[in-house]
Amino acid sequence: MAVVGIVGLGNMGRGMALSLVRAGHEVLGSDVSEKARSALASEGIAVFEGVGPLCARADLLILSLPNADIVEAVVAGEGGIIVHARPGLRVVDTSTSNPDTTRRLAAVLAAHGMAMIDAPVSGGPKGAITATMTMVIGGADADVAAVEPVLADMSAKRVHVGSVGAGHVCKLINNLLCAAHLLTAAEAMRIARGAEVDPARLLEGLNAGSGRSGVTQVNLPTWVLNGAFDSGFTMALMRKDVRLATQLIAGLGLDLPIAGEAARIWSDSAASIGDSEDFNRIVELQLGRM
Repeated sequence: MAVVGIVGLGNMGRGMALSLVRAGHEVLGSDVSEKARSALASEGIAVFEGVGPLCARADLLILSLPNADIVEAVVAGEGGIIVHARPGLRVVDTSTSNPDTTRRLAAVLAAHGMAMIDAPVSGGPKGAITATMTMVIGGADADVAAVEPVLADMSAKRVHVGSVGAGHVCKLINNLLCAAHLLTAAEAMRIARGAEVDPARLLEGLNAGSGRSGVTQVNLPTWVLNGAFDSGFTMALMRKDVRLATQLIAGLGLDLPIAGEAARIWSDSAASIGDSEDFNRIVELQLGRM
């Protein structure tokens, strides 16, 4: 069993930590929030304010952080991983981040004898605590193989999609599709409502045919039609991911009108749907408050 350091002890990081402990690993945690540290310490996990103790003892570090700027600060900022560099240490970034930032930080870590693997996750807090997440992974073959046993204990499915940064590219594309599918699914339900077809029956029909998606199969029945809106993923986080996907598209010089329109709708939605709301509430632009 490995000694695993987890940086970022929010809903996702906490769930990963507890899943790894159940699997028999020794877990060390770090977070700038005293509240987050205390919550995990109460569950018997050693926690620290800084990353130094984790770098000294852990076989690998897992980052579960909100955005690329924070990832960069943790890796290369004052008191960050680079300061406590230990050759051979592998850093696994499970955040949804900017691929360019990931590749740049990977080069910095490599210059200090460390390796970076990007492994953004899907499945939300429930997936983290139950070890049922999906990961799309970018990294060198040897590095990915080295961390695979630990990743297997915190996720149900892992797909190695390419070199460093490829995981974040795939995750941004995935989230852009999810964001767009929520918009088109909401319009589909609006059509059904106008044509006097029960939305639940509509979903049953769609999910039996080629129009189905993860949104129709999971999001709508789990968080929308029942009014729960408690997926654990916020409007702010999805807006951030859509912005990153838009930046990726622009950087590639691509003209993608459907993606552009979806991004515009998500950006404009800030005027009526707050950042702290569940991201599935985007459907209310078409369906009204549910």
